[in-house]
Amino acid sequence: MSDDDEVAESDRERPRTQFRRPAVAVVDAQTPGNVGTIARAMKNFGFEELLLIDPPELDPDGEAYGFAGHARDDILPNATETTFDDLVTYYHTIGCTAVTNEDDDNHVRFPFSTPADLADRLPAVGGPTALVFGRERVGLTNAELARIDEICSIPASADYPVLNLGQAATITLYELRELGLGSGEGRADGPGTQLPDLERVRAPEPLVERLYDQWDDLLAELNHPAEKREKTMRMIRRVYGRADLTEREATTFLGLLRRATERPDRDG
Repeated sequence: MSDDDEVAESDRERPRTQFRRPAVAVVDAQTPGNVGTIARAMKNFGFEELLLIDPPELDPDGEAYGFAGHARDDILPNATETTFDDLVTYYHTIGCTAVTNEDDDNHVRFPFSTPADLADRLPAVGGPTALVFGRERVGLTNAELARIDEICSIPASADYPVLNLGQAATITLYELRELGLGSGEGRADGPGTQLPDLERVRAPEPLVERLYDQWDDLLAELNHPAEKREKTMRMIRRVYGRADLTEREATTFLGLLRRATERPDRDG
């Protein structure tokens, strides 16, 4: 049986992945009140999983819980503290940034989707996804964005596109509300909805990370210029990030890249 046949067989045997609402990840927030505001927006629009990277102290008697409204009862106390490394390893990450101002010559902040674009696409994709928001003053750094799978940006005035952290999260979650709340016939597993068959089930993130590692190995084998390698890897990550690879697709690409890296046509 070939590798492709084995993958096809496993696809038939593996149960369909249940829809999973995106998690909300906040990186290095400086103000507890903004964390509370984001938790409240999550409660408003049906999101439940809050991930915190290097958070401020969240005192139950402080402003985080004061700003959280009813989210103080569940979302905020159940928040999970994690690391950025674990976030990008185990979640399909969508980095939210106000500043793009780059083009296809530089893939740190390009290409990007709007929240409305994501609202149209994400309901048909299974697998763990995280919406990632950065610091109040500088947002996500270029180094962090380089490891993110997709970029999302809220359309705003060119004269002043920067939004408050809590505002940006609230707008994004509002646009994606059908993922949390459902919508009658249902694009999510909200109350009173019936989840339709998923059109795609995204490959597990560890598998996709192995695919990126294999690309990196191939670029080295091809003697791709070292000064261009980092930029090329960002571009590859962006392309695959928008493609929502299935497990079979990712496994097939991984096998092809391994064979290419081994260079079977090489003498001896």
